[in-house]
Amino acid sequence: MPDPLPVHPLDVLIVDDEAGMRAGAERSLEGFAVPLPDFNETVTFTVRSASTGEEALAQLKAKPPDIVLLDYKLPDMTGIDVLAGAPGAGDFLTIMITAFASLEVAVTATKRGAFDVLAKPFTPEELRATISKAARSVYLQRKARRLEDEKRQVRFEFISVLAHELKSPLAAVEGYMHLMKERLKGPELAAYDSMVERSVTRIGGMRKLVMDLLDLTRLESGKKKRAIEPVDLVKSAGLVLEAVSALAESKKVTVEVKAPPELAIVADPGEMDMILANLLTNAVKYNKEGGRATLQLSKTADGVSVRCSDTGIGMTEEELGKLFGEFVRMKNEHTRNIDGSGLGLSILKKVVKLYGGDIKVTSKYGEGTTFELSLKDAPMPAAGPAESTR
Repeated sequence: MPDPLPVHPLDVLIVDDEAGMRAGAERSLEGFAVPLPDFNETVTFTVRSASTGEEALAQLKAKPPDIVLLDYKLPDMTGIDVLAGAPGAGDFLTIMITAFASLEVAVTATKRGAFDVLAKPFTPEELRATISKAARSVYLQRKARRLEDEKRQVRFEFISVLAHELKSPLAAVEGYMHLMKERLKGPELAAYDSMVERSVTRIGGMRKLVMDLLDLTRLESGKKKRAIEPVDLVKSAGLVLEAVSALAESKKVTVEVKAPPELAIVADPGEMDMILANLLTNAVKYNKEGGRATLQLSKTADGVSVRCSDTGIGMTEEELGKLFGEFVRMKNEHTRNIDGSGLGLSILKKVVKLYGGDIKVTSKYGEGTTFELSLKDAPMPAAGPAESTR
């Protein structure tokens, strides 16, 4: 038996001077629910009432409802007057109920912000149908507003982190430039070589951050251009091994690739290079001096397996839980001097998903880390008109 859908209650205010009409509407909505299967929720209703315009305005001010069933003709004012005087009228949906359901009333009510007009007399089924439509509209508006608020918060956090990541290297480069401008180490150019070298390193880190941001944006927007073709992963691994050899030599880390003579996958060559380079570079960067990094490639029943292990500094359980977040870098006594954008593994995870794959990470602090990836062939693009007629 499927689990019941979560309940989302909406507050309904019925404003009508006829006690029978108020009671009938309350009975019609008692126990009534509107399922929203697209959101895995069910909307229910709590009902309260008012008999005059003044009473309605007081309730609207005290506690704005989600939906208002508002009689057009009240003893002390019209429903239009209630809408005009209601605080926060845009925060609730109004269904105007009236025995004078003329086109003029409908137009006036709509101009004042009414969602719908329901003509008296109406059946319980007609009321429920109108309330269902209003409930879906309220729910979608609130959902959209929450998503927009969340997006705004994410954007704020993103910009804050980005500013923080760029501020430090910019300050360092600016400081070096001022020292050189003021010739604090004398007139000899060689005296400033270390400052130039550090500035170049900092600028390189900023460039990588910008490029990683562009990659992340293209992946998330679906606008990344891809060239899907057969790729030999063993050949790609050989090129990546050459690229990291200088870093490995400087840290005295032994790097080994274990693979068959060839290993084909249908993929974008750049994406495969990115996956292998990310894994192997991290295995060297976060290794101990004199450690070992091993990249192992093998064929599986429905694709390929990529396994990268190192004898490095490892991670705690808490660090593992944060591993694939954006701008996440493990900061401890072992990693404080290791450069990085904090986006590499987030991008890696998104690329792996493009190939219907998965990532498993095991790590022990102080002993090392192992990444295991599964990748499947990407679908080949459909042949164009010229190719299909060959």
